[in-house]
Amino acid sequence: MAVVRQRVTADVEGDFVVFIIGMRINRVWKVHKWLPVAKAMNPMVAELSKDPESGFLGASSYLNWRGVTLVQYWRSWEQLERYSRDREAKHFPAWVAFNKSVGSNGDVGIWHETYKVAAGAYETVYNNMPPYGLAAATKAVPAAGYRTTATGRMTGGTEAAEYPEEAPLPR
Repeated sequence: MAVVRQRVTADVEGDFVVFIIGMRINRVWKVHKWLPVAKAMNPMVAELSKDPESGFLGASSYLNWRGVTLVQYWRSWEQLERYSRDREAKHFPAWVAFNKSVGSNGDVGIWHETYKVAAGAYETVYNNMPPYGLAAATKAVPAAGYRTTATGRMTGGTEAAEYPEEAPLPR
């Protein structure tokens, strides 16, 4: 992906949902327990990406020493919930397989957090980055005008933020 050589921000119409899901490898030597969990994530994202009606907007994944985290963006809670319980989709059989293979035995941890975000109740900025995060999942627009500052982006320009002369914003 090409680096966008300017400051941009995400522009999302309406409410949306941020869903963060991850796994933690508790027993590294039990590869046969955690590898199937890790491998199940990408096929779900691929399935969702092919279905614009699913409500899935996009995702970013992050590897760490003990596992993986996936940040997903959804149009609504209802669409996320519908997907999670759809017996014909890839998530449901992976969920069943995890519960059968691992359950609560301590080998692999799984977790998730869900946030409903009201229209305009978010703030983002990206500079010298390829399309990323919420802006990659939705739409990136120049961080100009009222969008120049975090306060302006968060309030839609209804509150001004002042910066001292000695600390000008880069253009």
